[in-house]
Amino acid sequence: MKTSAVILIAFSTAAFGHLQPPTEPPAGPPAPAPFEQEIAGTVVTIDMVPIPGGTIEVADPADPTRRKQIDVGPFYASATEITWEMYDIFVYHLDLPPGEEAPEEPQGADAVTRPSKPYIPPDRGFGHAGYPTISVTFKGAREFCVWLSAKTGRDYRLPTEAEWQYMARADAAPEAPYCFGDDASLMDEFAWFSGNANRKTQPVGKKKPNAWGLFDVHGNVGEWCVGLDGNPIARGGSYLNSAEELTLARRDKQTPLWNITDPQMPKSTWWLSDCTFVGFRVICEPDRAGPQGEQPGP
Repeated sequence: MKTSAVILIAFSTAAFGHLQPPTEPPAGPPAPAPFEQEIAGTVVTIDMVPIPGGTIEVADPADPTRRKQIDVGPFYASATEITWEMYDIFVYHLDLPPGEEAPEEPQGADAVTRPSKPYIPPDRGFGHAGYPTISVTFKGAREFCVWLSAKTGRDYRLPTEAEWQYMARADAAPEAPYCFGDDASLMDEFAWFSGNANRKTQPVGKKKPNAWGLFDVHGNVGEWCVGLDGNPIARGGSYLNSAEELTLARRDKQTPLWNITDPQMPKSTWWLSDCTFVGFRVICEPDRAGPQGEQPGP
């Protein structure tokens, strides 16, 4: 674990300048090159940015009083949360050729399951093009990754909680509560939160990114992850939270209140009727060849 400690110290000094940076770069696997993910049959693209490999210390889910180190990366992460124009393709089969109708039921072992059509406008009138997807369940976010993987030939998935915390922190010091350090007064420069969002989501990518090029890791919408215990968890907080609440340690677990007004019985497994504050971003493994045999990175 000595290498990991060097990595964390290097990130800390780069962010705050307390010490001189090391003369040699920290050891570890190199970060892949960035790329733009196209979606065949559409004009929509997803910007994927490289996240270098490293180590993060997290609370042990079996014993929160203990800490454990987890090795993560390298991988890609979407620069922003997945927006409605991306998710609409998945829901409404907008990637199909003109005149081709979507099958009523998915066919074959490799068939992709798509969501039921929402029974109310899922964007709640907040905004659509350029706005983060909201009101989707963990299943809806996970199945989007399955569809995107099948569509592109790359391995897309939701981040683990450790991966999310690692990429959101970027080069901030391990003890810093925010990706930009410890000064909550800077939140307006980096995030949409209760102090500036007018109680609604805002277009992605309009605030400053963290040091690794990820926008809105604090606020706007929380982001679905696979929790340390294997269960769904939302990280990052939302436009409803204060600056002081939007720390990198922020965790939100789904409760029945997130879907309490859904009139369906059983309730939808795809849409959350009362959750306007959770979306997701995706990550991609760097070693899966694309559909034409090209590699996403070196």
